[in-house]
Amino acid sequence: MSEPAGITAGPDGNLWFTELGGGTDTTGKIGRITTSGVITQFGGSLLAPAQITTGPDGNLWFTEAALNGKIGRITTGGVITEFGGSLLEPTGITAGPDGNLWFTEEGINSMGIAGSGKIGKITTAGVITEFGGSLLEPQGITAGPDGNLWFTELANPGTQNSSGEIGRITTAGAITQFGGSMLSAADNITAGADGNLWFTGGSGSSESIGRITTAGVITDFGSLTSPYGITAGPDGNLWFTDEGNLSAGTGKIGRITTGGAITEFGSLSNPTGITAGPDGNLWFSETGNGKIGRIVP
Repeated sequence: MSEPAGITAGPDGNLWFTELGGGTDTTGKIGRITTSGVITQFGGSLLAPAQITTGPDGNLWFTEAALNGKIGRITTGGVITEFGGSLLEPTGITAGPDGNLWFTEEGINSMGIAGSGKIGKITTAGVITEFGGSLLEPQGITAGPDGNLWFTELANPGTQNSSGEIGRITTAGAITQFGGSMLSAADNITAGADGNLWFTGGSGSSESIGRITTAGVITDFGSLTSPYGITAGPDGNLWFTDEGNLSAGTGKIGRITTGGAITEFGSLSNPTGITAGPDGNLWFSETGNGKIGRIVP
């Protein structure tokens, strides 16, 4: 596999993942792995597929994070359809409470300048609507327990990792932001079993796991190397990937209780995406060595 990244549980009882394509924007694939470890790949000419989620229509939906990015759909039989073609690096994607798919657009232009990020909505028929236009490199997105969508913003335009935020968008498109100078960066986000949103990112000079209530109160936990992906586990805890220092053997899988107690496991090579599987385990991608991993909670 060539740089597996996003991963999600599919409606067919398998895990589905994206392959970035080894740094080449036109060789990406979508992969499927059974819970017994059998892998099948589809595509081969996708534009840096990044994140993937199950849609309300029983298909898988993914982002293609190129400057002229797209939103893709793949059936469980492997048939791929693409939509868009002029999106600015769509990255995160999730199913919304309104029956649509919602995604983030980093908004980095061809000159490498950020600050024009958006939140997008795509219907299962492929109709795209965008909101915002001045967001700070939005990354992950998830459906919240309050009926809204919650997303992360990586950094302040022009100053990498200087002022991340957490954002909330209603299904009507109204955006509210929280955090600002409290966060040095924010990457991915998920809804926890405790009714809060949990995210990876940092505060000040350290990387951490963050929690934000639906009222916007933020709390940070831990001092980690480079936490990235995060998901709710079947055990009531949150599970995350810690990329380490991007050298082989320094990455880990982490678990954080809703009370903030952190435990890390493994010696991995740049783990990134993570999801709860249909078999009661956690499944993750190892971008650094081209593998899909499983951890028993």
